[in-house]
Amino acid sequence: MKITRVVVNVVRVPVERSYVAGGRTVDANWHVLARLTTADGVEGVGYIVYPRPDLMTTIAHASRELGEQLIGLDVLEPEAAWNRLARRGDWVGPGGLLHCAIAPLDIALWDAAGKTLGQPLHRLLGGYRDRLSTYASDNLWYSLTPEELAASARRHVDAGFGGVKLRLGKEATAEGEVRRVHAVRGAVGPDIRIMVDATESWSLTQARDVGKALQDAGIAWLEDPVHHLDLAGLADLRRHLDVPIAAGEHLYHLDAFRTLLDARAVDVVILDLARVGGVTPWRKIASLAQAHRIPVCGHVVPEIQVHLLAAIPNGHMVEYVPRSAGILTAMPRVGHGELVAPSAPGLGLVLDETAVKRYTVA
Repeated sequence: MKITRVVVNVVRVPVERSYVAGGRTVDANWHVLARLTTADGVEGVGYIVYPRPDLMTTIAHASRELGEQLIGLDVLEPEAAWNRLARRGDWVGPGGLLHCAIAPLDIALWDAAGKTLGQPLHRLLGGYRDRLSTYASDNLWYSLTPEELAASARRHVDAGFGGVKLRLGKEATAEGEVRRVHAVRGAVGPDIRIMVDATESWSLTQARDVGKALQDAGIAWLEDPVHHLDLAGLADLRRHLDVPIAAGEHLYHLDAFRTLLDARAVDVVILDLARVGGVTPWRKIASLAQAHRIPVCGHVVPEIQVHLLAAIPNGHMVEYVPRSAGILTAMPRVGHGELVAPSAPGLGLVLDETAVKRYTVA
């Protein structure tokens, strides 16, 4: 069970259709892919993914250097391993690039632990259930016309999703944003949940006005309406709007989430697995949210997040964005509006080795 080898690569997976996000064109999903091997021959796999190449090679270099510290450690001691890595890089942490470099290693370690013990990760982490409600979040960008947005949402519903999440925040008026929601509602029907991600686009005044209009249009939650550090603004919106406020994907460490929760600023906490530093700290943040009676959701990587969210009582929904489908033999199954956690040991994911070799760039 001792770790004998760690390999880290950068993998560029092209998207089928480019799109615009954050004002930039996205034509590929970039991965930092870590693989660790034990003396018993077990391989653990972990990765983070970002839709642009910015600093991904730098993160991979940091992950390789940190990975050397795992040699000789036991895969059944992830807490000790994570803290060892965090101490090695504490002068540039907590958070930031350090957490992004630790995350693929930590995920790979948990994958190897599950394989060593013969248990799927969701059971190893608590086993509260083996599936969870899921919503589609891919190809619902603000660069699409209302008609294109509606057609994409309809395709997701036809594929079995019970909810969709739209990116808004770029229309000049509240009426323009509402028109996009109405277009989707007309396409998906009355029973599908429509979430809205405003991508931190508005001032507090705008968020109040547009949020009220979107609330009246029947959205299920309003995500990142203002900057993530504006806790007072988030708390204000939570007090004055009836629609749930969701945020958290931009935060890195436990103390930041404690501040967010103590401020009573959100109804739903969203956790980004890369930013928080992997599975090990993710569990602590989710427990902190449970103590505040707040549900948690994941940000992207649904094939991993489904394990974490299914393992805990306050897991809410899985965001389905299949950015890594191009290097996997299969994604987890969607059925009756739920994402089913793989039952094979560890993450239950199998890399498409031919694709990984084709797309590896560093």
